[in-house]
Amino acid sequence: MPSPSSNNLWQHTLGRWLKPGRGAISAIPLLWLGLFFGLPFLIIVRISLSEAVIGLPPYSDLIQWVEGELLPSRVRLYFANFLLLWEDSLYLDALGNSVRVAAVSTLLCLLIGYPMALGITRTRQNLRIPLLMLVILPFWTSFLIRVYAWIGILKDSGLINNFLLGIGLIDQPLQLLYTNFAVYLGIVYAYLPFMILPLYATLSRMDERLLDAAADLGCRPVYAFWRVTVPLSLPGIVAGSLLVFVPAVGEFVIPDLLGGPDSLMIGKVLWSEFFSNRDWPVAAALAVALLALLVVPVLMFERIRTKGQGA
Repeated sequence: MPSPSSNNLWQHTLGRWLKPGRGAISAIPLLWLGLFFGLPFLIIVRISLSEAVIGLPPYSDLIQWVEGELLPSRVRLYFANFLLLWEDSLYLDALGNSVRVAAVSTLLCLLIGYPMALGITRTRQNLRIPLLMLVILPFWTSFLIRVYAWIGILKDSGLINNFLLGIGLIDQPLQLLYTNFAVYLGIVYAYLPFMILPLYATLSRMDERLLDAAADLGCRPVYAFWRVTVPLSLPGIVAGSLLVFVPAVGEFVIPDLLGGPDSLMIGKVLWSEFFSNRDWPVAAALAVALLALLVVPVLMFERIRTKGQGA
């Protein structure tokens, strides 16, 4: 039988042999992120520091070279694109409206998704998978088709207005389409599964004996929910909120198809600058500013998650 010292030596040798393999495995996602996120982001930053010109591509070069010389003759960084974002109220209004719509939509998803996720965790084990399948079932249909379906439901001759007119509750069709209500409804419908799934993953791992212990100590169910369930589900709340808030800020399809002229969001402005105005530098600067704004909640989530793991 091998001695403990020989076992430790074998484990140390095996660990040193597997260490390069672990590094190679870790390098694969880092390479993927660098190639498909880091490099495109650097290209966007490079365009944002250029000046808009008439041509192809519609922006100037940052570095000018002189034939026969090894060093560039001039490097010009054009920061006026970022200053324009603060000087023109259009961009600030669009950004503020995007943050407001995304925040309200995230709150609505949380208020709707938390009871649904909690209800799924409290059902019998054999019913959880079918209920989760119903949550993710809309993902099997094209996102654009689902948004177009809401146009048929919300328009003046749509399903809702025809039903209300048929039962005599209203005399004329309600203006449901091309309103802020339609935008909120579309975003909540589209991103609600992103809130439910992280909440379910967190709540399903909670030890239900903690609630029994709280009840034995005289804690009523409502107080036990706020003092035990909600704190333990905080990582799922933060994760689900980020998964809804971040894409909702830059949403383009839903406000464009369901919203009216007052529902101007940053995604629509980006599309207009890139394809209508062909002002790529300003659009790139807006994209960089939006990314910098979204980094803050992501860092906050990482901090909360790290504290939760430490606790």
